[in-house]
Amino acid sequence: MKKFIKIFLATAAIIFLYTACHKVDDLPSYGNGSAVQLSSSVSSVAAAPADSNTNVVAFSWTDPKYAQDPSLYKFVIEIDSATRNFTQESTITVVGKLSDTLTAKQLNTILLGFGFSFNVQYTIDVRVTSSYGNNNEQYKSNTIQLQVTPYKVPPKIELPASGKLFLVGDASQGGWNNPVPVPTQELARLDETTFAGVFDLIGGKQYLLLPVNGDWTHKYSVATNTIPGLDAGGDFGYDQPDNFPGPATSGMYLIIVNFQTGKFTVSPYTGPPIPATLFMVGSATPGGWNNPVPTPSQEFTRLNSVEFEISSIPLAAASEYLLLPVNGDWTHKYSVPGTFTGTPLLGYFGYDLSNNIPGPAIAGDYKVNINFAVKDPEVQAGQFARFTLTKL
Repeated sequence: MKKFIKIFLATAAIIFLYTACHKVDDLPSYGNGSAVQLSSSVSSVAAAPADSNTNVVAFSWTDPKYAQDPSLYKFVIEIDSATRNFTQESTITVVGKLSDTLTAKQLNTILLGFGFSFNVQYTIDVRVTSSYGNNNEQYKSNTIQLQVTPYKVPPKIELPASGKLFLVGDASQGGWNNPVPVPTQELARLDETTFAGVFDLIGGKQYLLLPVNGDWTHKYSVATNTIPGLDAGGDFGYDQPDNFPGPATSGMYLIIVNFQTGKFTVSPYTGPPIPATLFMVGSATPGGWNNPVPTPSQEFTRLNSVEFEISSIPLAAASEYLLLPVNGDWTHKYSVPGTFTGTPLLGYFGYDLSNNIPGPAIAGDYKVNINFAVKDPEVQAGQFARFTLTKL
């Protein structure tokens, strides 16, 4: 027995000495991956509706060389309007591939989602974020730019054949009386598929939108008005069963109705007060700075709830003007700030700001349109409503 124990101890000692002296190989080490290099098959896309199902752009990128089965690599294609630094991006996720393609329809849907107009060229930024399949070790690729032009698609909701839209309902000042009072309860047409209006709404009530004033035959409405948050916007349709739910609180609201997307929005109106009347005064006008101004030549016609227009007025070159809510009264005015960045033919103004509005550079007859529903895209302080001068 003692002999067996001695043999066991000797064997164990040999094994221990061998293990202690023998150096085990280092565990394998994997390097980090790397940012991919993105490229595109084209630099511009201007597809037509007939190309809807055709691949119009192919994106490809290099291998990030992660320490993982390449079939698990994850790539997120990020697309956004140029200069926004991917703050409002649209994304497409690709797994296990080093390329992806977009059809004209897919790209067009992304572009229209950005609010781009039909048949207008824009610049978009594209990049790829690569990672392991579990999102670890993310890298941003280089950013490439494409010139893209959205094509026109049929609107989701049938447009009013009348080209007009009216608000009716107990949420409105006119109640359910039909015909409704105009122009105060008529929406303005901002473009081919978008209407907008500003209305003094009564809280907790309802409304409909009518394509023909005085006619109950057809209406724009909602499928059900019990959806939470629908008072602030959502889906609408043609001859749907329920009224629009109005806001819970009374006040002035901007309603925007987009037939292209089938969506509407309702938000508190924060622009300059909308007057009952509007007049033009200043050195750019025939009446100069004399106040009261001559009427009707320098008085605007109210077209709807948000638009005022002078169809033709001769304006002097390189002069100025103001808009007055009350003829003969200097108490309040519509004007521009000292940091005004618009042009004499298109710009945005506010209420009781510091500077006169610059007149056109070239003398001539002009149509002057004022729209209180169009917000300054640069959201400059105190500015909301838009003026547009068109030389006749």
